[in-house]
Amino acid sequence: CCLSGFVSSSCTDWNRTWYTDKPDLTECFQNTVLVWFPCVYLWLLAPFYALKLYCHDCGCIRISTLCTAKTVIGGLSFQNTRLTFTVRCNAIHTNLTLTHCRTLSPTLSLSHSSTLPLSPKVLAICIIQLERIRGCRSSVFLFLFWVLAVVCSLVPLRAKIQLVMYEEGVLNLHTQCIIFSVPLRLVVKGYRTPLEAGDLWNLREEDTSDKIISDLEEEWTTECAKLQEKTMAAGVALGTRLPDQAQILRKLQKEQSSGFCLLRTLARNFGPYFLTGTMCIIFHDFFMFAIPQVLSLLLGFMNEEDAPLWKGYFYATLMFLLSCLQSLFNHQYMYTCFTVGMRVKTAVMGLVYRKSLVINSASRRTCTVGEIVNLVSADTQKLMDFVVYFNAVWLAPIEIALCLFFLWQHLGPSALAGIATVILIFPLNGFIAKKRSKLQVQMKFMDGRIKLMNEILNGIKILKFYAWEKAFLEQVLGYREKELKALKKSQILYSISIASFNSSTFLIAFAMFGVYVLIDDKNVLDAQKVFVSMALINILKTPLSQLPFAMSTTMQAIVSLKRLGKYLCSEELKDDNVAKAPLSTDGEGVLIDNGTFSWTKEGPPCLKRINVRVPQGSLVAVVGHVGSGKSSLLSAMLGETEKRNGSVSIKGSVAYVPQQAWIQNATVQDNVMFGREKQKTWYQRVLDACALLPDLEILPAGDSTEIGEKGLNLSGGQKQRVSLARAVYRKADVYLLDDPLSAVDAHVGQHIFDKVIGPKGVLRDKTRVLVTHGMSFLPQADLILVLVDGEITESGSYQELLSRHGAFADFIHTFASNDRKESVTETAAQRGRTSLGDTNSTNLQGMEPMSEIDEEQVPEDLGKLMEVDKARTGRVRLEMYMEYFKTIGMAFIIPIVFLYAFQQGASLAYNYWLSLWADEPIVNGTQVDTDMKLAVYGALGFAQGIAIFGTTVAISVGGIIASRHLHMDLLKNVLHSPMSFFETTPSGNLLNRFAKEIDAIDCMIPDGLKMMLGYLFKLMEVCIIVMLATPFAAVVILPLAILYAFVQSFYVATSCQLRRLESVSRSPIYTHFNETVQGASVIRAFGEQHRFIVQANKRVDFNQTSYFPRFVATRWLAVNLEFVGNGVVLAAAILSVMGKDTLSPGIVGLAVSHSLQVTGILSWIVRSWTDVENNIVSVERVKEYADTAKEAAWNVEGSSLPLAWPQTGTIEFQDYGLQYRKGLDWALKGITLKIQEREKVGIVGRTGAGKSSLALGIFRILEAAKGEIYIDGVNIAEIGLHDLRSRITIIPQDPVLFSGSLRMNLDPFDTYTDEEIWSSLELAHLKNFVSNLPDKLNYECSEGGENLSLGQRQLVCLARALLRKTKILVLDEATAAVDLETDTLIQSTIRQQFEDCTVLTIAHRLNTIMDYTRVIVMDKGHISEMDSPTNLISNRGQFYRMCREAGLV
Repeated sequence: CCLSGFVSSSCTDWNRTWYTDKPDLTECFQNTVLVWFPCVYLWLLAPFYALKLYCHDCGCIRISTLCTAKTVIGGLSFQNTRLTFTVRCNAIHTNLTLTHCRTLSPTLSLSHSSTLPLSPKVLAICIIQLERIRGCRSSVFLFLFWVLAVVCSLVPLRAKIQLVMYEEGVLNLHTQCIIFSVPLRLVVKGYRTPLEAGDLWNLREEDTSDKIISDLEEEWTTECAKLQEKTMAAGVALGTRLPDQAQILRKLQKEQSSGFCLLRTLARNFGPYFLTGTMCIIFHDFFMFAIPQVLSLLLGFMNEEDAPLWKGYFYATLMFLLSCLQSLFNHQYMYTCFTVGMRVKTAVMGLVYRKSLVINSASRRTCTVGEIVNLVSADTQKLMDFVVYFNAVWLAPIEIALCLFFLWQHLGPSALAGIATVILIFPLNGFIAKKRSKLQVQMKFMDGRIKLMNEILNGIKILKFYAWEKAFLEQVLGYREKELKALKKSQILYSISIASFNSSTFLIAFAMFGVYVLIDDKNVLDAQKVFVSMALINILKTPLSQLPFAMSTTMQAIVSLKRLGKYLCSEELKDDNVAKAPLSTDGEGVLIDNGTFSWTKEGPPCLKRINVRVPQGSLVAVVGHVGSGKSSLLSAMLGETEKRNGSVSIKGSVAYVPQQAWIQNATVQDNVMFGREKQKTWYQRVLDACALLPDLEILPAGDSTEIGEKGLNLSGGQKQRVSLARAVYRKADVYLLDDPLSAVDAHVGQHIFDKVIGPKGVLRDKTRVLVTHGMSFLPQADLILVLVDGEITESGSYQELLSRHGAFADFIHTFASNDRKESVTETAAQRGRTSLGDTNSTNLQGMEPMSEIDEEQVPEDLGKLMEVDKARTGRVRLEMYMEYFKTIGMAFIIPIVFLYAFQQGASLAYNYWLSLWADEPIVNGTQVDTDMKLAVYGALGFAQGIAIFGTTVAISVGGIIASRHLHMDLLKNVLHSPMSFFETTPSGNLLNRFAKEIDAIDCMIPDGLKMMLGYLFKLMEVCIIVMLATPFAAVVILPLAILYAFVQSFYVATSCQLRRLESVSRSPIYTHFNETVQGASVIRAFGEQHRFIVQANKRVDFNQTSYFPRFVATRWLAVNLEFVGNGVVLAAAILSVMGKDTLSPGIVGLAVSHSLQVTGILSWIVRSWTDVENNIVSVERVKEYADTAKEAAWNVEGSSLPLAWPQTGTIEFQDYGLQYRKGLDWALKGITLKIQEREKVGIVGRTGAGKSSLALGIFRILEAAKGEIYIDGVNIAEIGLHDLRSRITIIPQDPVLFSGSLRMNLDPFDTYTDEEIWSSLELAHLKNFVSNLPDKLNYECSEGGENLSLGQRQLVCLARALLRKTKILVLDEATAAVDLETDTLIQSTIRQQFEDCTVLTIAHRLNTIMDYTRVIVMDKGHISEMDSPTNLISNRGQFYRMCREAGLV
């Protein structure tokens, strides 16, 4: 008790510390409290820090020079302290006159002032070693300890310096400057030279996809399982109701719960780290609320005439320090949030990608590629925003309550008026937030638009052949208008919200000051009350403005979480669909026992009562009509369908060749090896067996030639053979082959069957299931399965089935003649040069055989096709800003600038008015004309509120106008681009423009402009006020302005380049997602999921490598700017103290309270300016495609083309020549030819002969290099592309359908009646099928027509041609995917319906053209033979040899 009294009296001497002109701390305080404070920090927190290190082991770090130096210095410090301590203890024993207070000090420092005791130094050394062992490279914990130790030793150090000064009169001061060196190096490099990907830092291990998703995936699987159990339990509970109702309710409940489950899983994984950021924001708030209290003390000091000046300087310095601490903690919080946001994005992208590899067909049909791309672009961004602003949802109300509490202290019950104002503002904004959440339907329209754009890009060839671009352009613009309409409503509501919140500071002040002066005449507003209240209200402004944005972001995040949760909880393929067993030498390779399968749980079965036993090493052929279930049977074997009943088992590994070849955007070699190591001998053998060696000679860089997306620069046959080679190279045990020979020439088909599939092929010892329409292969099959309407009606060997005289025998006898004529069913011939079907696309590589010189020197990039999305360098050009503002129009820009100037003028006026009011002299305890002063104040404030609403609405509407124009230009530029553009531009790049970049133009740029202009005008107001109060402040403000300008230009160059690099690295993610979703069944069949996941992880990590330095650089900028900007606070306060005798408290309050805002304003200006410049990059990227090559005009104005053209259908080539690119060999040369009306002409030739080039020339997919083509005497080069393409018809090899009704797919312009459409369907042999569909013509086709079989899609393409019935028809093996019976019917339909038309058939089934009037034989780009088939055979030339190979002669 005696001791405590002694300490309290000795350690706290207020006369020495506060009430004096030369303040100092007592020696007792210096040697106890200041010594023990860092020690207590270390002792208390060390156990918790050790536990954290124990739980997070990152691997031991080797002992480095730095670690040794730290340990040695720590050891030396410990030895010195111990020595000093021993000396002092001896002194105590020998000299008992030492003060009692010193005996309380646990130790003494080198400088004879107490610093650190022994034990904390030992503990610090131990922690250094523990950190090294647990892999911690830098320690904030120890850094804070040493900082506290240094700060606490500064006061004793000052005392010693004063002693020295007193004794020697010398003062030597040293200052230290903390520089954030790591981001600084990157920013300096970015300023000097444009940054490249190699300049960026590697991601930390904890930020990589592998680390994040490995931790998260297991938890999410568990959550999904729990959710499944819950929904099943709910289903049982609903058992008494109707099954349909139970199903719907269960589905709704699952959708609602899935989003919450996802949030909970993310919170568990990233919550602890996020909470450290939350602690920082709490500390930030503490310092933020301390500043107005210090301001109150400063204004109190200004009122005291005899107060010592050091107190004023002390308050000014304290305000500066508090501002600095506030900045530090705020930006540490922001850094934490952005780090968590980045990890959440990585996690969600990883989960979505993994889900796309296991989602079942029913769920896949409800989610298009476009929607999945939107999930990983727009929705992940919404979650990142949510992470940053989530704390504001709960913290903002607390901050508001604290502000109101402090206001109560200053203004008493009048503060309730402020509370009432807040209560009125909240419901209004709550109502607006609710309305805006309903307007989130814009996401639905955006999804629809992206989905449609994805389909347009996938089916662009068909759009160009049919001249359908306008119809689809109108559809896209329809979605866009609905999207912008919803966005406009949302932005107007948001403007009301912003206006109410930005005016809230005035409204609260007006309400409180009004009530305060009106309830009692004795209540006067002095400077202390006014400006401390205004400082508190300015603090209040932050939570009030953040709250609506936080609520809005939360609403959007909830919508996004539901969408993501719904997708991530969608049905997956069941592992037990197929039982996998190891390979054995005997027994069945594939076994299906009493199997019933369907594509959806609720849908009708696609296969019924299936019993299949495929003996090991046998060849099984599956035959049947179009839509009989052949492909479904293979899907059932792969486990891709819903197993209703029975069992499926497969022994050994599986390789699968789909009916439509899935080709990766990679080299031929990469496609064939598909992730396996290269075995040179086996690789060459596979290429030879699959007849790919002749094609590789044609390709510009051989097997190193890059293949475009979806195999754009390969013919149909080449794609199918690459797909087959991939399977053969795999050396699997079971081969599932879905009609792989339907897209190759007769002789090539026979070669492949003999060398690969047949009894003597490389797969002879493997189990093979072959779906085929080729009758000639059937005698060599060990077992034949005949499918009719999803059931196996007959099975047995070829001879057994013939001897039964059933449906199969009748079928074989009917088509025996066809079988003799064709040794193999084939469709698109090998055309290396281009592909229209097989030659549908212009191949920029030329595909001509290389000359000997070329072969000797092949440039490294010769086989390169796809153009990588490149990042531009340097600052954004001024033209981009001009382009953007020009699209808005001067009619909007001038009023916007005027409104901003008016808004800030009103703000300046009412603030200055308040300072005059505060300085008003008090007469008899009251102020005069308070009513008039209040009225003027109110009028100015309300005028500002109206101006705020006007500016936000004007910018939003202007942004929408600009966005509409830019999207329209982008869409038109893309649709007017030639086919060569789509072959060399990855669809991911284009989707990125239409999704992410357009979204940035819609929302990010207008929001950035609002913020930038608002803060710019606010800064002008603050500078005017500060210089009005203390003109000398200009000396400080002008250098700071120059410094800010320098830092801004320094930083923006780096930031823009990082933004570009991030945008560029985003496109490959979308391209890879797109590719994976489309080839998921192949990836699963080959068991390559892990490799594709690794590739996706690499792409996401590369993207985050660009994103991470960008937000670190932003934090670097903010911290540095705010530290410098805090100098304005210090200058304003110091200058006010210096001018105490001349300045009134009102003007000081005005200047200092506004200077407190400068730091935030300046950093927000740079940040918002950077955001605008970063997002203007989106305008730059959208405008990129304005300068690319374009097709000729769609329509030529004033064209005199008759409506009925062409009337006869004559086609004339005059010395026609074609090149794919300048400098390449001629694809066609010197073609002179006249085709008469109603003539039927077959075009044949070997691979690369130029067959398809003729068709490409007729449709002007490629423009003539020389010569002309005349149709009915009209030079086609002189008419519009749509005038030409809409008057002639092609049936391409690749049947492409779009999502939408069947009617829309047949007639997108609504030109024909239902009767005409039904008639065309009947002629195309589809009437019965469509009649049995639930919605008939309105039946919804899924994306790419996936809910129809390939043969049915081909028949829909035939129906399109029958509907148009133009005078010229080009057939590119239109019956590739149909059985022989349907093929015969189609051929007879074409002969009857197009009897009076000119028909050009690019023929691969030679029997289909044997009755044609003429056959043209192409060879190396020119016509080698031309005559009737009979005459050509009798001439025994090239055509004769082809017919002999096909078994026709």
